[in-house]
Amino acid sequence: MSMDGVVIALGGDHAGFSLKRRVARYLEDEGAVVMDFGTDSEVPVDYPLFCEPVARSVACGAASLGVVFGGSGQGEQIVANKVVGVRAALCWNELSARLARAHNDANVLALGARLLGDELALAIVAAFTHGTFDGGRHERRIAQIRQVEEGVSFVRHASK
Repeated sequence: MSMDGVVIALGGDHAGFSLKRRVARYLEDEGAVVMDFGTDSEVPVDYPLFCEPVARSVACGAASLGVVFGGSGQGEQIVANKVVGVRAALCWNELSARLARAHNDANVLALGARLLGDELALAIVAAFTHGTFDGGRHERRIAQIRQVEEGVSFVRHASK
């Protein structure tokens, strides 16, 4: 599967800076167009300032996919998932990345640079960016996620 011309947004904090640069080079070598929302050094910064624009670019269609980077990836995933239309997945191996795309139609990948080696991280990015949504039974669940974003509650009262 070619990534020629596919727009992928990147952003993260100081802990993810080095990995973000490596991933950007990989994606560009694969033919993708990279939108880099920063940060641009290892000087400490607050990750929401860099992850929110990634998520918004995916939600509005300016980018097809996004990748957010941090020390653990947890906070970065949380920020991205606050944007309506984003389904961010924190992935730690290739299988989790493939399943995030296939079952959850995830459109933003969160990576923990302090938890992954560069080679594993690149393999995760490859699995995520080359993955596709399976559809089928998963479509109903994605529709339910959209309903939650619109304020629908599935809460049922517990029986005593």
